[in-house]
Amino acid sequence: MVEQSGADILVEALTDLGVEFVFGYPGGAVLPIYDALHKQTRIRHILVRHEQAATHAAEGYARSTGKPGVVLVTSGPGATNAVTGITDALMDSIPMVVITGQVPTSLIGSDAFQEADTVGITRHCSKHNYLVKDPARLGAVVHEAFHIATTGRPGPVVVDIPKDVQVATARYSKPGPIQHKTYRPMVKAERSAVEAAVDMLAAAERPVLYTGGGVINAGPGASQLLAELARVSGAPVTSTLMGLGAFPSSSPQFLGMLGMHGTYEANHAMNQADLILAIGARFDDRVTGRLDAFSPTSRKVHIDIDRSSINKNVRVDLAIVADAGHALEDMVHVWKARQHPRPDLSNWWARIAEWRAKDCLGFPEDGNEIMPQRAVKALYDATRDRSPIITTEVGQHQMWAAQFFGFERPNKWLTSGGLGTMGYGLPAAIGAQLGNPGALVIDIAGEASIQMNIQELATAHQYRLPVKIFILNNEYMGMVRQWQELTYSSRYAESYSESLPDFVKLAEAYGWRGIRIEKRGELEDGIAQMLAHDGPVLVDCRVSKLANCFPMIPSGKAHTEMLLWSDEVVGEMDDHAKALV
Repeated sequence: MVEQSGADILVEALTDLGVEFVFGYPGGAVLPIYDALHKQTRIRHILVRHEQAATHAAEGYARSTGKPGVVLVTSGPGATNAVTGITDALMDSIPMVVITGQVPTSLIGSDAFQEADTVGITRHCSKHNYLVKDPARLGAVVHEAFHIATTGRPGPVVVDIPKDVQVATARYSKPGPIQHKTYRPMVKAERSAVEAAVDMLAAAERPVLYTGGGVINAGPGASQLLAELARVSGAPVTSTLMGLGAFPSSSPQFLGMLGMHGTYEANHAMNQADLILAIGARFDDRVTGRLDAFSPTSRKVHIDIDRSSINKNVRVDLAIVADAGHALEDMVHVWKARQHPRPDLSNWWARIAEWRAKDCLGFPEDGNEIMPQRAVKALYDATRDRSPIITTEVGQHQMWAAQFFGFERPNKWLTSGGLGTMGYGLPAAIGAQLGNPGALVIDIAGEASIQMNIQELATAHQYRLPVKIFILNNEYMGMVRQWQELTYSSRYAESYSESLPDFVKLAEAYGWRGIRIEKRGELEDGIAQMLAHDGPVLVDCRVSKLANCFPMIPSGKAHTEMLLWSDEVVGEMDDHAKALV
């Protein structure tokens, strides 16, 4: 067995792990690794224009394929620029391995050029991290990093490699199955807990299946098992922002998204339920609203692979620490083995029908102005048969996309949930397109958020990726403006974009096709032109400037205190706003 440089060991390990793409940006502290990548043809490097974009592209690739994303950046500013994406992946449970260069071991701690304490900086925003000082350990560490990133609750792992370790030589052999001494996530649920959960579900009169991104992380089989559990139990299903697509949106049992901008029926069902079965969701504040008023009469079962998420925000009656897919499989088997009949939930569904009758997603339209909701609905109608992958930036457009774009399958909806990172959508779309070369990938964006990483238009053009961007351009940081209207007496402090680029000309400057849609009557034709073009397209869709995103639970309010678009509620908005100040 011959010795290899640390850089060659790294590339060999990545190859053994089946890595297809590395998203990165070169710098002095990683040049030996880039030289090793240059000498091989098995792994394709994707050159982004900013390190934050590398992490989001890796997230998009991971979220859409189920495979871990891989990032390579240099030391110092390269590593610190990646921190936002690392944190984003941690919050949203995205499997990712981030390889960072570091100054030589002899210079660590000396404030050397482009030195940063990457391990210290990322300790609290990564699932785990390493500083590798011995090339003989590098191969094993990389394999272990992938094991940690992809098992249990997925997340980002950082591997910091000093430059001298990349140059020094050692022997490498592919390790066997990883058996970590302390990291052993519980995948299978305890049988007694599963049986108790099934009995509680069978006895419930007003159950709700509350699902999250953990169902999607458990693989496509978990979504199928969720559909089967919903079928046999007859229970309604709702989803977090990150869980959209885990259950078909077209199903009559689907109540839509819940939470701050969720549907009236989903939030009221959660509030009035006598049993909540939470599967791969974490009871975050955007879902619960005011904690002391959250589902006050329900018993709660929480299935989550992350033990620390259970009882963190909401006390539950039954905890099941397990992979969502395994737990769902066991629940379905127990339900059928015990021959539970499908419960009679007719009274519960009758109450839900009354809430649905509110038509909470209705919105006013007047003249030829384009309402943003109408734009998203038109985009959905034009693309639904192609089952596109949708990414978003963060803001009002993100919520409108979640409300009006239906998802029938998992891994089609890629958005920044926990961290709410503006600039996520375009690089995520690039990663998704690389992982799914035959798919239609669309980034639904806002004119403010898209500018956070707009330089990645060049990346898509360089690699001939037919990504589509659909900008809902209202000239405002819309969600900020909406909050300012509701809680700060419409004092729009710095939320209006005084100077916007001509997005069509900007797209053309980057080699993209640019299209502008200004009137409601132009929507269908403009979208058709976007879809007909076989290369990257940016659509600047001019929408109503002051449209607000409803339904909405104001901060500090309960699920039953939602603001809607209905005339009587809109007329009371000023009173609600005064009560919040």
